[in-house]
Amino acid sequence: MDIRNVQAGADAGHGVSFNEAFRVWFRVACLSFGGPAGQIAVMHRILVEEKKWISEGRFLHALNYCMLLPGPEAQQLATYVGWLMHRTAGGLMAGGLFILPGIIAIMGLSYVYAAFGNVSFVEALFFGLKAAVLAIVVEAVVRVGKRALKNRIMIGLAAAAFVAIFFFAVPFPVIIIAAAIIGYAGARAGRPEFAPAGHGPGGSGAVIDSMLGDAVPDHVRPNAARAIRVGALWLALWLVPVIALLLFLGQANVFSQIALFFSKMALVTFGGAYAVLAYVAQQAVEHYHWLKPHEMLDGLGMAETTPGPLIMVLQFVGFMAAYRDPSGLSPMLAATLGGLLATWVTFTPCFLWIFVGAPYIERLRGNIGLAGALSAITAAVVGVILNLSIWFALHTLFRQTVPVHAFSLNFDMPVLTSVDVPALVLSITAATAIFRFKLGMLTVLAGSCAAGVALRLAGVI
Repeated sequence: MDIRNVQAGADAGHGVSFNEAFRVWFRVACLSFGGPAGQIAVMHRILVEEKKWISEGRFLHALNYCMLLPGPEAQQLATYVGWLMHRTAGGLMAGGLFILPGIIAIMGLSYVYAAFGNVSFVEALFFGLKAAVLAIVVEAVVRVGKRALKNRIMIGLAAAAFVAIFFFAVPFPVIIIAAAIIGYAGARAGRPEFAPAGHGPGGSGAVIDSMLGDAVPDHVRPNAARAIRVGALWLALWLVPVIALLLFLGQANVFSQIALFFSKMALVTFGGAYAVLAYVAQQAVEHYHWLKPHEMLDGLGMAETTPGPLIMVLQFVGFMAAYRDPSGLSPMLAATLGGLLATWVTFTPCFLWIFVGAPYIERLRGNIGLAGALSAITAAVVGVILNLSIWFALHTLFRQTVPVHAFSLNFDMPVLTSVDVPALVLSITAATAIFRFKLGMLTVLAGSCAAGVALRLAGVI
């Protein structure tokens, strides 16, 4: 791995020093609230419009690649741009800073949750938080849908993905792979429905585009030998701890399970943070029984209220898994290690995908098949996010559900008489605040938490 010239803005050919880049990436990290859409918008505003470090076209090309990868696209996009500007050191700085505030914040909130989660006041806070999270996820369906579902074929792909995952429990990777194949074939056949949506006017004179103009830097050129070396290093950083846990603790140990599960997740969770959450919620709650459905919602609420990717909720999942099965350690120490382990095996592969793949992706700018696959995957992800919102709604608005298993169907149906009226009213209020009055996410979250406390003080919940 080449970490040369970490000082070197001028040596990189664009005049932006490493120290200046550090300050800007730290600013991006501290402002990265609001889920992937909000985080990408922050980066676009700062990097494209304000600093003019990267042009609109190259920004979207990098984003398209990151959206095709498993894992959090916003963090990977930061790593990609940091790598373009300052080699491996720049990618590590940008990607690492992007998640550092979230790691610290989620860990602190997890301590509070584990220690005081059953206290009446804390329960009331999270009751309000869950209602707001439900409204936010529904808003994500609408937001992504408006961008992705531009024609009947894309609407059909989204509908098919939803039916497949919600009613028939088709594995998420199967849905994404099928969508990618359809999109690639459709684009190669010249179908206009698979063309990527327009994104508005682009900037010009960006420093990265100037740097990559006349003489392309060495680190941007594809090099098979370097790719093998870099891949071997990052695979070792990722998998050696996993293999060591399996050898010394066995597969039944909770730390081995955390390492294995989140490593598998890093390979199969395509389509962005909300798609990751749908997969993790299903597995962590229904297969491993690490959390209850309402606790998964609580964790998502934490991730929504802190800077960094929404996928930081996985740290909370690992924290709670080890807290409840500490393997001879003190519960809080085990929980801390479980949370950090989940974070390590989740984000280490993100650096692997960028440092190995980005030089080759730089050669695929304008590739029609790649753009078509991305468009189809994005449409399918709308259906997956809809599945996530309904899953959240079932466990937020109803106290009971019954499983349905018949004629290949496999889903949970709510018991209508078990509707939680306060949760329903609070969710509708939060949705009204978001859709009708256009209130910000943090305002809605804070208001919902305050409403939860007020309902507890009034004896309603």
